[in-house]
Amino acid sequence: MMLTWMRTGRAGAVCVLVCAVLLVAQQAWFFGEWGGPEAVTLVSDATYIPLALVFTTLAARVAFSKRQEPRTRRAWRVITLACGWQLAAHIAWFVQSHVLFTSDYPSVADYCLLIFSPFMFAGLLMLPGQNRRRRDRQKLALDALIVGAGGFMAIWFLLLGPILNAPGFTPWQRTFTAALPVGDMLLVLAMSTAMLRRHQRETPAPIRLLAGSIALTVSADVSYSWIQLNGGFTGGSWPDLLWLAGCFLLVLAADQQYRRPRHPEPKRRDRSAVFLLPYVAGAGAYLLLAVESAHLPINPYGGMIFGSVVLTLLVMARQSHALRDNREIAATDGLTGLGNRIQVTERLEQLAAQPLRPGQHTAILLIDLDRFKPINDTFGHEAGDAVLLAAADAMRAVIRDGDLAGRLGGDEFAVILQHLPSREAAGSAATRLLEALRMPVIFGEHVLMVEASIGVAIRDDADVSGDTLLQQADTALYAAKRGGRARFEYYSDVMDTKAREAELRRAVAQDELVAYFQPIVALATGELRAFEALVRWNHPVRGLLGPGEFIDLAEETGAVVPLGAWVLRAACREAADWRATVPGAEPLRLTVNLSPKQVAQADLVQTVEAILDETGFPPERLTLEITESVVLQPDPLTVGRLQALRDLGIQLAVDDFGTGYSALSYLRRLPVTVLKIDRSFVTGIADDPEARSVCEAVVHLGEAFKMNVVAEGIETAEQASALIDMGCEIGQGFYFHRPLPPDDATALVGRQFADLGNTNQRAAT
Repeated sequence: MMLTWMRTGRAGAVCVLVCAVLLVAQQAWFFGEWGGPEAVTLVSDATYIPLALVFTTLAARVAFSKRQEPRTRRAWRVITLACGWQLAAHIAWFVQSHVLFTSDYPSVADYCLLIFSPFMFAGLLMLPGQNRRRRDRQKLALDALIVGAGGFMAIWFLLLGPILNAPGFTPWQRTFTAALPVGDMLLVLAMSTAMLRRHQRETPAPIRLLAGSIALTVSADVSYSWIQLNGGFTGGSWPDLLWLAGCFLLVLAADQQYRRPRHPEPKRRDRSAVFLLPYVAGAGAYLLLAVESAHLPINPYGGMIFGSVVLTLLVMARQSHALRDNREIAATDGLTGLGNRIQVTERLEQLAAQPLRPGQHTAILLIDLDRFKPINDTFGHEAGDAVLLAAADAMRAVIRDGDLAGRLGGDEFAVILQHLPSREAAGSAATRLLEALRMPVIFGEHVLMVEASIGVAIRDDADVSGDTLLQQADTALYAAKRGGRARFEYYSDVMDTKAREAELRRAVAQDELVAYFQPIVALATGELRAFEALVRWNHPVRGLLGPGEFIDLAEETGAVVPLGAWVLRAACREAADWRATVPGAEPLRLTVNLSPKQVAQADLVQTVEAILDETGFPPERLTLEITESVVLQPDPLTVGRLQALRDLGIQLAVDDFGTGYSALSYLRRLPVTVLKIDRSFVTGIADDPEARSVCEAVVHLGEAFKMNVVAEGIETAEQASALIDMGCEIGQGFYFHRPLPPDDATALVGRQFADLGNTNQRAAT
């Protein structure tokens, strides 16, 4: 029951607060010496039990929480067992000291504390760390052993040596007293391993708190053993302050681990001094050696000890320089001397972890050399290397100290600019880089001309990752290349295909789209014959967008499939309402476009049929328009789907006929009933004899195939008259009507058929 309640974050916070209050109260009682030594001892020993109960419960909460990854849960289950033994030790000590009034050594509490060490040792080693190569694991083991060796020297000097020579101990007491510091040494070894395993990332708060708890506990244990050697330990003395503080840190560690997300975002490279642990341990060991050997004669021991210390320090200093050199080699591009992808990635991770500061901007510039491949292919790799070296020198000349230029691979570079006063400063830097990279490179007898394109991404979001910034700069780079090369572009959400695709799909799901309707009329009379459904996007930020703003993206990403289904459903629903509410509107036809991707869907016929059933619009009044790309690729499956639509009574039209590579043989094979003449053929028919001849040929072609012909893009009375003379009877365009929103289209239908009813009524009279 308690564990169930403890699974809430609020419960953990309450427990931490209660433990903090208890610890403060104990400290006040200890330093105030209220009630005398016996009262101080009683309060100190009593404080352990609720603290130990809380950290055991909180550790169990972590051990069985689905929020944690499996390896973490397994490690904390072992840590929970260790905490349970420590809880048993504190209870046993309290009973022994204040109920039974015994002072046996070793006591039950001592045995429980001894069992605590191997369980905690195993739990700490089981904590998940960074995945490493075999060589890295070997280096980690050496570092941890160095720390362990230094700890062993300290424990030997303070405890193990005196224990072996102390009088008055039975063999079992001597063995047990020596076992306690050995257990502490194991804890130091395990904790140093856990921390060193994390040194390439930020050490998580739970690990740091566990390390602090182990450090305080080991210090208290050493003090306890020392006091036992020199007169016997009694409760309420100063080691209790260290033990209790260690208990409270265990409470904090368990609570912080529970709150830590399962897959936390990667943080910046840890700049803490964890990597110095082996050096600190070595220095401490030599310090103890110097203290212990102070009584030895200078000749020969002094010089030998001094020389050993100096020699070790020199080796350590040489190793630090070797590590720095290895690091520089690993993070440097071998050809240009710039940073490589590793260094650029790490710098981006550092920047992503920093908070945004007003008046300071960070930008990443992704640079690609234009037409580098032809140079490499024509003149060889040596010429390509000369160009890359020249480009690197140009970048060094432009960027400031503190900024980073790196080569990501091939002819792609990255520049990271920090502490810019404005967004425009990144553009100014990009302009200077373009100028510096627009240079001739002398290679033997050849002059190689180089230019570059640059994509600029500004860090505006505190939560954006380094990888995302690099992707944004890459998107902007290709926008610059598409725009003509030798230029730069800022990244914007509009460029991001994935983000725009998700936004477009979300617009379909949230009904941000609007169906517009362009009337199709009889050219001679202007009477309404049909409507073509067109789509608009009522964008919440950018306003009403025409199809040119998003249809190409929808086609490219496949979002046109759900978008097309939405348009068909919305248009059929609106047209069915006209038929139901406007007398005489039943003959009115509806035309809707089908994209090539929709035609390629295996369930196209079922989707269309389901929409017609849902909206109640009759299939015989529906025309679906397909493009010439579908006509040119009439595989058997496509032909079968189109024929199935025709079997439902739906008419099929070829949209924008004549703009592609139309094949007349396919028109005979496909169940097409309507040809729509593209507006490009209609534009010049009033005054261009050649355009008129082409348009007239298309009209006659439709007649030859026994198809209805519809002209698009009619903008003048002269064009309408010319089309009538050719024999084209139906058309659409701004001369008659612009695309109308649903309400205006409904009003037009009402007027048209009301006027038609009045005309018929007068004729009958």
